[in-house]
Amino acid sequence: MNTFGTLFRLTTFGESHGQAIGGIVDGCPAGLSLSTATIQKALDRRRPGQSSLTTPRSESDTIQILSGILDQRTTGAPIGFIIANHDANPSDYDHLKTTYRPSHADFTWEHKYGLRDHRGGGRSSARETASRVAGGAVAMAFLSTIGIRISSYVERVKEVALADGLSGRMFDLEQIDQHPVRCPDPITASAMEAVIAEARDRGDTVGGTIGCVIDGIPVGLGQPVFDKLNADLAKAMLSINAVKGFEIGSGIAGTYRYGSEENDSFIIENETVRTATNNSGGIQGGISNGMPIRLAIHFKPVATIQNDQNTVDQSGELSVIKGKGRHDPCVLPRAVPIVEAMAALVIADHVLRARSDRA
Repeated sequence: MNTFGTLFRLTTFGESHGQAIGGIVDGCPAGLSLSTATIQKALDRRRPGQSSLTTPRSESDTIQILSGILDQRTTGAPIGFIIANHDANPSDYDHLKTTYRPSHADFTWEHKYGLRDHRGGGRSSARETASRVAGGAVAMAFLSTIGIRISSYVERVKEVALADGLSGRMFDLEQIDQHPVRCPDPITASAMEAVIAEARDRGDTVGGTIGCVIDGIPVGLGQPVFDKLNADLAKAMLSINAVKGFEIGSGIAGTYRYGSEENDSFIIENETVRTATNNSGGIQGGISNGMPIRLAIHFKPVATIQNDQNTVDQSGELSVIKGKGRHDPCVLPRAVPIVEAMAALVIADHVLRARSDRA
């Protein structure tokens, strides 16, 4: 499927080395203040070529709004947009026409559809996520009007991680973006950069974890059975390229504790019901409890490396694939705005759905 969401919906289209990518946001309320510059700012954080730690592919990712916004306000009509591919270089992928890249979608896509776009993975490329970031910027603008904020940042690169005292906190954009790694702690960010640079210089890649905190969430978002808020967030995050794991609250660590240690006791704070701890990560029974939602999204190393790898070709013969092309040595810095976008799309959708939950 190419459409995400129930009431607040994003549909995306386009391939990595086609003429353009783009999308349609449907269900955004009318009258929302929204400029092209706001969406462009989000795209600039995801675009390739922004530092030595990312792919050298040079795309401005300049967005063109086709519909749904008039005089910097949403009209209630579908918001259509397009982002041209200016630096496509399909010849880089000629050697992949009959060969499958290890840990990519080449083999599975071809066996599912009977053909595939070998030019950078086509539709399965992370290039598609630019459309998600654009849609997420619309969702973020809507959420800001009701006091909901989303903060995502690189929490770990390989073994280098933020100290426990910093992890799981809200950070402002300036703190996160002051370093190209997008880790809000300068000392840790520099150590992360060294790990990424070392992998890049020897033609390899590294993975890690992005932390995400959603603040200002009201009580009552989410459905109690299949459309649990945590389930929809998990689906959103696991749909991002290279994501291998999703945790909420105490995550896997909580499964090693006793219930007496893990349970979040209710307290009264400033005449509001809160919890003394937040091991639930802001969601209980699939429904938000008013505490900040705390997520951890784990990314594998980028599958394309610059070293030779064993593989097979379309005829079933053993082959060696040569490292070639323009790719990120670590996806995490550019994935931060993608995580924020997917979180915003889920929350915006559930905000609209919650408005019909009671008379």
